[in-house]
Amino acid sequence: MKMVGVKLLLAGRWRPLLVLLGVWLLLVPATRATHIVGGEMELQYKSGSTYTLVLNLYFDAINGSPNALDQQIRAAIFAKATNQRMQDLLLPLVSNTFVNYTNPACTQPSLSTRKLVYSRDITLDASQYTAAGGYYAAAERCCRNNGISNITNSLTSGQTFYLEFPAVVRNGQPFRDSTPRIFPPLGDYACVNELFYYDFGGQDSDGDSLAYSMITPLTAPQGTQAITQAGPYGQVNWAAGLSEQQQIPGAPTIGINARTGRLTVRPSRVGLFVFGIRCEEYRRGEKIGETRRDFQLFVLSCTPNTAPSAQVYTGSNSRAYRPGLDTLRIAPGQNPCVRVRFTDTDPTSRLTLSVRPVNFSGPVPTVVGTATGLVRAAGSADTLQATVCFSPCLNSNGQVWLLDVLVADNGCSLPKLDTVRLAFTARPAPNAAPTLTATFPAADPAAAVLVKVPLGSLYTAQLLGADSDRNPLVLSATPQSFDLAAAGMEFNAQNGAGQATGTFRWLPTCEAAQLGDELTVQFQLQETADCPTAPRLLPVRFVVGPPVDTVAFSPPNIITPNSDGKNDAFTIPSLPPDYCDARFAGIKIYSRWGREVFQSSERTFRWGGAGAAGTYYYLITFSNGRRYKGWVEVIQ
Repeated sequence: MKMVGVKLLLAGRWRPLLVLLGVWLLLVPATRATHIVGGEMELQYKSGSTYTLVLNLYFDAINGSPNALDQQIRAAIFAKATNQRMQDLLLPLVSNTFVNYTNPACTQPSLSTRKLVYSRDITLDASQYTAAGGYYAAAERCCRNNGISNITNSLTSGQTFYLEFPAVVRNGQPFRDSTPRIFPPLGDYACVNELFYYDFGGQDSDGDSLAYSMITPLTAPQGTQAITQAGPYGQVNWAAGLSEQQQIPGAPTIGINARTGRLTVRPSRVGLFVFGIRCEEYRRGEKIGETRRDFQLFVLSCTPNTAPSAQVYTGSNSRAYRPGLDTLRIAPGQNPCVRVRFTDTDPTSRLTLSVRPVNFSGPVPTVVGTATGLVRAAGSADTLQATVCFSPCLNSNGQVWLLDVLVADNGCSLPKLDTVRLAFTARPAPNAAPTLTATFPAADPAAAVLVKVPLGSLYTAQLLGADSDRNPLVLSATPQSFDLAAAGMEFNAQNGAGQATGTFRWLPTCEAAQLGDELTVQFQLQETADCPTAPRLLPVRFVVGPPVDTVAFSPPNIITPNSDGKNDAFTIPSLPPDYCDARFAGIKIYSRWGREVFQSSERTFRWGGAGAAGTYYYLITFSNGRRYKGWVEVIQ
């Protein structure tokens, strides 16, 4: 069986205890959570002021005392700038599971790790968590494994679990943040003088940028603490010749890719090694938080494992593809597949073939045939063969794309790989994109079309899709967060080969106006083809306008209240019509000195003057806030 790797495991063994010491331990409360492998904290936003605080503790399931499996752990939150204690917390145990191996066949009976999850919902009140410097959460627990090779006094050195997070309010506005979740560790061990790799990359639900670095693990006091203490916290003491930048002896020493979180090391010594990583969180170039993880790596002397080998053949060539020299050209009418032959010199090796795009996205080539198989075993071949086929729709637009063809074995502790990097260009069969035209008003290409239709007026638009390749076309209309029929809209399409037509009709109603200030409809033209082009999209915004005025709004400005039946009262029969929420609310009339002399909420109001000649001023209001001002002269 093969493998090169490194496993994060716990070592350290309980030695037989003297009877007297055993009795003494029964009389003294448990104070050590031996043996802590590592762990980290998370803070996840839920809603409002509610967050979930999580502590993941990795526990040595072989050497750890079952009595040290705490049912709850103390934690606390502090202000970073002042160390002010914000709140104390008890996190209950909610999950107790085993950490998996990358390859279960590599399981070592003396190496087993539990993942203990402690979690509870907490409140971060917007009136309290406002400090510009942010906050940190911490939990202290003792003790680490005995016999850790790269630090001193490991058994009496506990761990402080630590994370930082920002204020929940900035510039008077809510500032939501969930800390990154680091990829769950595996129970893997490392083999001395073999390259070990592991993905410690995190995921951030807010889309923040993450940066990784090695960090010295934090210690914690011995014994059970009544409360979690504020920082600063102590650090482990590195053994002679080791440091934060050289935590595990090796060539190379342990390191982490700052961008991807990929961990690598080629350890040069067997033993049990603790290490720490930090994942910092950035938003718009500003650091807003960090998460730390401590873990342990157990390095063993393993059975030698030879890497597998792979060769790629293109077309009918009998000569293998030469990385760095050859370029595969995929074009219409040509075979879009390559043959892969892969083998291993080690007996009873299970090989797995896979592919990984390097510098492109889109359809990933598929593996056809034997993707996984056994070699150099009774009844098995020495060499396996499979085919990798590219999608006929790939289009590199003249650029050279790269595809890694990977073959992995099942060696321990981690698979060894052989990689053939395939350079290729791809050109699909010609296919012109269809066109979509419509009778909607012209608009700025960067903005959606805007159509404003008066209440009760029928609006009609025609759409036409055409395709020079005569591919089948489908026209559709999709409302954004509303129902077409509820808004008084309808769309009918006639779809066919090379052409599709559609008719859109809308009779605006007050019900449509209540659905929103703007109603957006996404019109789409989609073709059906072996390699279809992207859909043609036409977003249109619709707005309900006021009904068309049949009479111009021209209020009179003179009345003569002399009872002759002509201009005896001030009325405005040509008021703008009521519609939906824009309804006549009232009129008020004032003297030139600002004294109110008349008011009415009726559209059919009549004012016969205030009994005195002069100029008066009126204010008309509508329920949607619209206002009209004017004057009227009274002549006696």
